[in-house]
Amino acid sequence: MPRGVDRAGVRRLLDEGAQVVEVLPAEEYREDHLPGAVNIPLRHIDPEGVSDLDKGRPVIVYCWDTA
Repeated sequence: MPRGVDRAGVRRLLDEGAQVVEVLPAEEYREDHLPGAVNIPLRHIDPEGVSDLDKGRPVIVYCWDTA
């Protein structure tokens, strides 16, 4: 179930082996991304697009917005 998490929660999840997915467009991901993050652009969040994720590990989804 999706939920928001604060910085301490992100650190805890990472320490427990969470996967980081950036949903930025591929071009933006290539310019800069979080260390260890995989890129699955938002439009590819579907069963096929996420098939390489480990379903037994938590997933942290990240996107940024300048607005």
